[in-house]
Amino acid sequence: MKTGASLFPTTIDTAPRFGLHLSAEWRVFAAFFLYSFGLGGIFPRLGEIQRGMGVGEGALGLALIGTAAGTLVSLTLASRLLERIGYRRALLLLTPMIALFFAIASWASGPLVLFLCLVPAGLCIGVVEVVVNVEADRVEHQLGRRIMNRAHAFWSFGFFAAGLAGAGIAQLGISPQLHLALMVPVSLAATLLLLGRFSPAPLREATTEEAPHFARPTWAIMALVCVTLSAMLLEGAGADWSAIYMRDVFAASPLVCGLAVAAGAFTQAVMRFFADGLVERFSPVVFARCLLVVLGCGALLVVLAPLPALALLGLGLMGVGTSGIFPLAMSAAAQRVDRPAAVNVAALAQISFVVFLLGPPLLGQVAEHFGIRNLYAACLPFVLLSLVAVGALGKKQ
Repeated sequence: MKTGASLFPTTIDTAPRFGLHLSAEWRVFAAFFLYSFGLGGIFPRLGEIQRGMGVGEGALGLALIGTAAGTLVSLTLASRLLERIGYRRALLLLTPMIALFFAIASWASGPLVLFLCLVPAGLCIGVVEVVVNVEADRVEHQLGRRIMNRAHAFWSFGFFAAGLAGAGIAQLGISPQLHLALMVPVSLAATLLLLGRFSPAPLREATTEEAPHFARPTWAIMALVCVTLSAMLLEGAGADWSAIYMRDVFAASPLVCGLAVAAGAFTQAVMRFFADGLVERFSPVVFARCLLVVLGCGALLVVLAPLPALALLGLGLMGVGTSGIFPLAMSAAAQRVDRPAAVNVAALAQISFVVFLLGPPLLGQVAEHFGIRNLYAACLPFVLLSLVAVGALGKKQ
């Protein structure tokens, strides 16, 4: 998110530098990759963690809200923390701590314990989320060309790498606890190697468009929320529930369950990598409408798939469909002239982020009472809502 966060001051840091020499652009890409790699390790193993606790999808979904709760708190308080410790220290410390807290959470004996273990992981995620997006925004401004979509492509590549690694490790019979414990030193070493020479880019020019902690949404912003709703729900549902879906519906092997998590992340990453050129060639409304049609087809295929291969195809199509909707809506919010850009962006980001974090865990209730296929079916009406509202991407007043 870029909700006025580019106004945060940067603490001067004279600590010694170490690791690889990378350009500012590639350090941003590395930060996005490492952030999502540490975050994504737990999702291919959620089915095994669920069975270890002996609970249903509903209880698991409520426990997963712990990450959302911690993230929402830290997004509100991140500016004060960053003023105190600086971007560099926050990035080097908290990026491997995301992997650490997920490793601790894998030992949870029940949903309440899992919830409590996930809260500190969410606290770390919120601060890192601010740092990497603000840094991408500053470097983008410094370079004079867009890198934000490519940066988010590397986030998806990191999630894909974590899913692929989780699939292979699970197939070898290694427990989720050992797997996630091994992720901690890997994350720490990679962070020191790739980000050890990180220095925050210069601040943008001063502006009076600082966003409040909560920005009131207008009707126009609520229309953009409707555009993003289906993408936020289905992106989160693919991450949280795809491995369990493959296990419960097809009795798939651990390898295939892990690949289900990786499939959507990979196609999302590829589409994000080329999204800027496609948006310039076609209008945002046309491009978004195409993505939403692909998203709906992917979700429908997941609901109806008779074979694991078709289900994986559906999850891959969902990754394509979710790739560009939120960035397009954020750009549309920033271009509106009714209020300062930062206020409109903040209003959209806050509501959409709540949907992304809270919606998919709550869909666990649908999975438990109506079957996990219907978890994805429940999202299809929101795809139709987004298609109805997609014209809001072209309005600036």
